[in-house]
Amino acid sequence: MLVMGYIMDNLLKNRSSFVAGRRVWEVDFLRGLALLLMIVFHLIWDLNEFYDYPLDYSQGFIALIGTVAAYLFILLTGISCTFSSNNPKRAARILLAAVLITVATYLYDPGSFIAFGILHLLGVCVLLYPLVKNLSQLLLFVYGLLSIAIGRFFLQLSIRTNMLLVFGLRNADYYSLDYYPLFPYFGLFLFGVAIAKRYYLSKTSLFSRQLPANPISFFGRHTLVVYLLHQPLIMVTLRFLSA
Repeated sequence: MLVMGYIMDNLLKNRSSFVAGRRVWEVDFLRGLALLLMIVFHLIWDLNEFYDYPLDYSQGFIALIGTVAAYLFILLTGISCTFSSNNPKRAARILLAAVLITVATYLYDPGSFIAFGILHLLGVCVLLYPLVKNLSQLLLFVYGLLSIAIGRFFLQLSIRTNMLLVFGLRNADYYSLDYYPLFPYFGLFLFGVAIAKRYYLSKTSLFSRQLPANPISFFGRHTLVVYLLHQPLIMVTLRFLSA
């Protein structure tokens, strides 16, 4: 009941802010597009892992779908932080959802549970936003590149403990269903903040015309709710179809 109450509360808040005209439609649309790409990727993952469909999600076009979805989410989170008047509350909601996913995946498979996946990353990035919001576009870009370079360097290292996996340092045997450490991915978040400083100082759409109502933008306005529900719904649907 608490989870359902949280989901309904989030839906109503998102709806009211949209009706009041405070949303930038292209950001909603791109976020919805990223969400749909992620759903397609997870559907393919489920078909491969649970039903032995010969679909290789580790390379090629399917892997690209997953990568584009994740990168869009991170960039758009950086942009959206500049619109919000209460980022700590946003971070709390995201991290609450991340904790729910950690618990669920640990119960499913303790050997590969999600300790620091993309929602954990986004929540921490939003918490860190006050530290970078006053940086210039140039510094945001430079620090973003530095973050990516550090992450690339950490990929070559292997340490004995996984206590630093949040930063991208872990042992050679570490495996998780979803893993997005601060380095290099904080760099993409910083790029998003830089984009907002360049193009969204007025916090309004870059386009003179509004996009007509469409399901992609609807998903983009309710991303967190759909993220929490989509995988259980996919699994239930596939189980029903395969029965």
